[in-house]
Amino acid sequence: MTRREFMGRRDRVAGAVIGSAAGDALGAPFEFGPSGVFAARFPDGVGTLCGGGGWDPGEATDDTQMAVLVGESLLERGGPDLPDMFGRFQRWAAGEPKDIGLQTEDVLTNGQPWDLAAGLHFQLNGRAAGNGSLMRATTSAVYFAHAGRRATMAAARRIAALTHGDRAAWEGTAVFHELVRVALAGDDPLAAVPGALAQVHPDHRARWATVLAPDWHPGLATEFNGAVWPCLGTALWALRTTDTFERALACAVDVGGDTDTVAAVTGGLAGAVYGIGAVPDRWTETLHVPLPGYGDRRLTAADLHALATRLDAEGPGPPEDSPPKTSPEIYT
Repeated sequence: MTRREFMGRRDRVAGAVIGSAAGDALGAPFEFGPSGVFAARFPDGVGTLCGGGGWDPGEATDDTQMAVLVGESLLERGGPDLPDMFGRFQRWAAGEPKDIGLQTEDVLTNGQPWDLAAGLHFQLNGRAAGNGSLMRATTSAVYFAHAGRRATMAAARRIAALTHGDRAAWEGTAVFHELVRVALAGDDPLAAVPGALAQVHPDHRARWATVLAPDWHPGLATEFNGAVWPCLGTALWALRTTDTFERALACAVDVGGDTDTVAAVTGGLAGAVYGIGAVPDRWTETLHVPLPGYGDRRLTAADLHALATRLDAEGPGPPEDSPPKTSPEIYT
């Protein structure tokens, strides 16, 4: 029996949340750099959370900071209280984080209420398919995983819509939720892609099917990987073409571009596959998550482990009855 076959759910849950944060901190110093920059910095393949580009060694970025806010809102409010979650985002944005996506910043500061801000941004700009809702989704994916495929994908869409008015971002976040759910159960998320795609809105299914196909690779991307499609596509490609957690993240960072977010998404998925034991100690020892707008709060890897455990334990369980096939969130 291999370690992955023996691994328990708790290992996978911690691996997902801490793995995403570690990927974020690993990729942060290389953001907007060219392809191959990670291999050039670490030619022996043994990378560290080295810091740079304004980031301290081991410091996680807005990706993980927002993921923590999502997770804490779910736990403290006993489920998805969207106005509360949006308010936490606003408080964080007002705390002057080192980095915040342009779209997310506009939505959180345009003075519109929580249920209108993202939609208004999309109406005015016509583009809102950035990866900002995907980058923060590992905590919510863990929380809703026990509720099953339909429920976790529906929850992902609702949370994504707080900051992203383009349904493409909702659907990508929903697919990520489902693949993490499958991985946490000990199954192969790559084999679950067709089932997840069957639940994607018909208007978006073909485009998502293209970037999640087994033969897709980052060289085929038609957008910068700050967009939601190549971001998730690259994460699956990195998982598919490597055989360890660390190699998957190195592969993701080495693509270049939006390295922190691509590695955070890869880390969440790969962490759920390989478990916490695969995340190197040299990463977790320095990993930390400041929370601008929340005083001097600074989460460590141990804090993230505790958060992950609670998310898994306190999320909704499977529904007693399956939803009707006419549910508006089911696309077949």
